[in-house]
Amino acid sequence: MRRLIDFIIAHSSILVFVIYVTISIILLLRFNPYQESVFFNSANAVIGKYYSIINNITGYIGLREINSELQQSNSELLLQLSQLKAEFEQLNSEKNIEEFSKGAIQKNKIFAIARPVNVTTTNAHNYITIDKGMDDGVKEGMGVVNRNGVVGIISTVSKNYSLVISILNPKLRLSCKLKNSGYFGSLIWDGKSAEYAILEELPRHVEFEKGDTIITSGYSSVFPEGLMIGTVEESSRQKNDNFNALKVKLSTDYFKLGDVCIIDNIEREEQELLNVK
Repeated sequence: MRRLIDFIIAHSSILVFVIYVTISIILLLRFNPYQESVFFNSANAVIGKYYSIINNITGYIGLREINSELQQSNSELLLQLSQLKAEFEQLNSEKNIEEFSKGAIQKNKIFAIARPVNVTTTNAHNYITIDKGMDDGVKEGMGVVNRNGVVGIISTVSKNYSLVISILNPKLRLSCKLKNSGYFGSLIWDGKSAEYAILEELPRHVEFEKGDTIITSGYSSVFPEGLMIGTVEESSRQKNDNFNALKVKLSTDYFKLGDVCIIDNIEREEQELLNVK
């Protein structure tokens, strides 16, 4: 113990300097959005590179290539299926083939297959780092899915890596609906379990059962209608008595995520521009 105290006293000037530098960096990033953005982009690239090297050492290249091809094919089929279901329901309700939009099926496409190099599940705000970035054409706001359903949305992009804000992050709210009834609400993570999220703002009179399917509503420029979110586990009354909140068991397992697909809505920028106006 005496040696530790002597060491601290002998190097006190260095320790004080390190503490001041650390405080200065924290204040700089906290009150200067531009520097904060530059720092996190750089850190994201460095951390992404580190995790990528670790994964390359432990992974089997041949199996990864085969898995990526299967993942892309499977995700493309799931995406097409959800879009076809949505268009069929629209056509069936309108009873008018003239109003069927042939181009709508092509609005969303698989943009790229990516590999997660870091996944967090126990933080207050969870993110996923993937090995695709600006050089691959990835942009902020693109959707990320896997064979089980929605994973998250691209929030930050560096040269070779991207940061995905996952469903396990209260900053992300998704418009979702009950598949059977069509009633929709907002899905948000309550910060408790990585297996569940909460579907809020669901009208009180809506009927549902445990196990009912929750899907994307389509009221978004990121995800098409019909992508899997999860199933109803239980319900609770919100503070506002006019609404219920459903506990949803997520279909995506963040503990064994595997390869993911980045999807792009070719009309996303046009939709977002109109929403701003």
